[in-house]
Amino acid sequence: MMVREQYVTTLNDTAVPATETEHVYRIGIYGWRKRCLYLFVLLLIIILVVNFGLTIWILRVTWFNTGGMGYLQVSADGLRLEGESEFLFPLYAQDIHSREDSALVMHSSDNVTLNARNANGDVTGSVSVGPGQAKAFGQHFTVSSSSDSALFYADSKEAIVGTGKLRITGPEGALFEHSVETPLVKGEALKQLSITIQPRVARRLESPTRFLTMEGPKGVLIKAAAGAEAKSSLDVILHSTEGLLVLDAETVRLPFLPLGEAGTSADSQGVYNMFEVCVCPSGKLFLSRAGVTSTCSGSQEC
Repeated sequence: MMVREQYVTTLNDTAVPATETEHVYRIGIYGWRKRCLYLFVLLLIIILVVNFGLTIWILRVTWFNTGGMGYLQVSADGLRLEGESEFLFPLYAQDIHSREDSALVMHSSDNVTLNARNANGDVTGSVSVGPGQAKAFGQHFTVSSSSDSALFYADSKEAIVGTGKLRITGPEGALFEHSVETPLVKGEALKQLSITIQPRVARRLESPTRFLTMEGPKGVLIKAAAGAEAKSSLDVILHSTEGLLVLDAETVRLPFLPLGEAGTSADSQGVYNMFEVCVCPSGKLFLSRAGVTSTCSGSQEC
C-alpha cells in the first residue's frame, strides 16, 4: 500500500498555487519475507490436513464410538474388553474376570506375575507362572472349592489337605522325610500296600492314646533286617481269621513270661519240675507245669 501526500502552497505575489514535491510511503511485507510467509502458511495447512486425516484413520482403525473404543467398552461398572488384547506396560485393576461362558486366559513369552501390595506399596503376596515353574509368595496359601470349603492350606507352620482322600499317583508313591500323622493308611483295592523304611534310619508306627491296627485280606508282612519291636501299654493282638500266624525268625523271645526251673526227674507225685507254654482259645499265653502228657487242656488259666 502506498500513501501519497500533496502539499499546496500559494505564492505571495500570485494567486496560483504551487505544488510541492510528492512523498510516497510503502506499508506491508514485500520480497523474500512475503514468500516465506506464504510458504509457512502453506506448510501449516498441509500439517493440519495430515493431522486431520490421521485422526480419522485412528478413529476408524480403533473402532472408536460413543460407547468406547473397539472391543473396549466403557460403562458405569468399569471397562469391558472382548477378544484378544496385548498389554505392553503394567495393568492396574481392582477386579479382572471373564464372561460367564468363557475362560480368562493370559499368555506371556516370559512369565505371568500377579502382585498384591499394601498401602505403602510393598508386595504382600505374589503368584508367578513361568515357562518352567510356578511360584507363590505370601503368608498363607489356600485352595478352595466352589462351595468355599478349603481343599489345601499351607503357611510357615503346617500344610493341610482338606479333602476326604489324598491320592498320590506317582510310580514310587510318596516319600516323607519326617513324621506323618494320619488316622488311616489304606491301600487301593486289589493292590498291595507297601510301607518302606529308609535304610539306616529308625522309624516307628505309633498311636499314643488309641489302637494301632494293621489289616490285610491276604496277610500283613513285616520285614526288618535289624529287627522289629512292638510296644504297647495294654495289649498287642496278632489275629489271623484264616491260615497261620508265622513268626519267622532265628529267635522268638517273650522276655516277661515267668520262667520255670529245669529238671530231669519227677518228684514223688510223678510231676516234673518243667513248664510248657499253653495257648487259650482266646489267644492268651500262659505257663503250665509239665507232666507226662500236655496239661494245657486241663488248666483253668483261660
